Amino acid sequence: MVMSKEQTQSNTIPRAPVVVVMGHIDHGKSTLLDYIRKSNVVEKETGGITQHLSAYEVTHKDEHGKDRGITFLDTPGHEAFSGMRERGAATADIAILVVSAEDSVKAQTLEAFKTIEESKVPYIVAINKIDKPGANIEKTKMDLSEKGIYLEGFGGDVPFVEISAKQGTNIDALLDLILLVADLNGFTGNPTLPAEGTIIEAHRDQKRGITATLLIKNGTLKKGMYVVAGGTMVPTRILENFLGKPIDEATFSSPIRIVGFDQMPKAGATFTSYASKKEAEVALATGVRGIVKEKAFEAADGVKVIPIIIKTDVMGTADAVWKEIQKLELDDVKFKVLEKTVGAISEGDIRLASSDKESIIIGFNVKIDSRAQDLNERAGVEVKTFDIIYHIADYLKVIVETRKPRFQVLETTGKLRVLKVFNKTKERQVVGGKVTEGKITDSEKVRILRRDFEIGQATIVGLERSKIKAREVEEGAECGILIESKVEIAGGDVLEGFTMVTK
Repeated sequence: MVMSKEQTQSNTIPRAPVVVVMGHIDHGKSTLLDYIRKSNVVEKETGGITQHLSAYEVTHKDEHGKDRGITFLDTPGHEAFSGMRERGAATADIAILVVSAEDSVKAQTLEAFKTIEESKVPYIVAINKIDKPGANIEKTKMDLSEKGIYLEGFGGDVPFVEISAKQGTNIDALLDLILLVADLNGFTGNPTLPAEGTIIEAHRDQKRGITATLLIKNGTLKKGMYVVAGGTMVPTRILENFLGKPIDEATFSSPIRIVGFDQMPKAGATFTSYASKKEAEVALATGVRGIVKEKAFEAADGVKVIPIIIKTDVMGTADAVWKEIQKLELDDVKFKVLEKTVGAISEGDIRLASSDKESIIIGFNVKIDSRAQDLNERAGVEVKTFDIIYHIADYLKVIVETRKPRFQVLETTGKLRVLKVFNKTKERQVVGGKVTEGKITDSEKVRILRRDFEIGQATIVGLERSKIKAREVEEGAECGILIESKVEIAGGDVLEGFTMVTK
């Protein structure tokens, strides 16, 4: 049964935030995660912790004493987050940037900060190791400001907490702050929808086959449903939580493990779920969410491929739009349809497009829904909507022009025929010659041509005309040249000046 917009909104409820921890090596990321997990993970029966997946859930009491959930991605550098600058905000909701109060800002701190900024997720700074004798908290704050990370009270609005991950100092305050940031951002989900989310990781288990860790970002997954991710499908016969315990269902923000994929799903890929095998097979055959699958093609070398999603009010219009778009293709620029279907631009479209930073979403007589708009504020996918079809063509003509491949082309600036070789010292030679085309310039690179074949390259390090130093010599004039080359130049050779031009 298809729910109305009002019914869908009425079933939307707050969901637990998904948090990733990043920072320089040895600044305490793993120690922080270990402390939080050991202190806050429920169901700590023997063997439970050792079986946890690459993401796990913790509980923490908020300011009202209510148990709240937080999901942490266990491995800060895992593939599903390292690709966020290409895939947008499909995985984490909040980032924690860990900075050591001993070592302050380091190279990987700035790399992590750049990734966080590009992914556009809200973030918190955790100044760690405040218990160490060499800790200098104020210096660390100043160093952060100098690098453009402006903390609250230091010229900015980035929230921060001073912690000791080893001693557990202020960890509760950090968890409180995570919940506050989550509340301010209003992360929500609809438990009545089929589950969708992101593949965190996948591996082949020798005993059980291909196993994947999934993070549900919306909806509910129940045992007996089917999951489609990319070109693979799996029934949820074996469904486990992050502790490795069998479960019957899971909902948004939950990390789960599914066993039995027929091929390895890619980390970072999005998944959707279906109530029946038939629905899943249709989705697999046509592409997820009713996508019309166009004939696949392999891009030749030097061809720029622009992934595109087309959303229209009716299917006939979608076909018409696609035909217009195909007219714009050039030999070196092609469009690849990721999705061509009917309806408003949704969160699923944003997630699909965010798998490739080059993707464009084109809407014709449709709008982007509010939740997709909110997601795209962080994902940064290029979305354009139109109500006149030729405006689409005008827009895409500009895209084609700006994105078409550029090539380095050699352009000749001048030619000189060598008339005489005077002397040689190591790799330097003095020759005399006459400029036959264009001009020859001091300090430029030249090709050495012998009987029209290039035998090497050289650099002009000095020019003289009538025994006077010259910056350049024009066509028809004779000159002396001091040239640096490993190739021995002979009378009759041609020195061809050149430059590389991007076209």
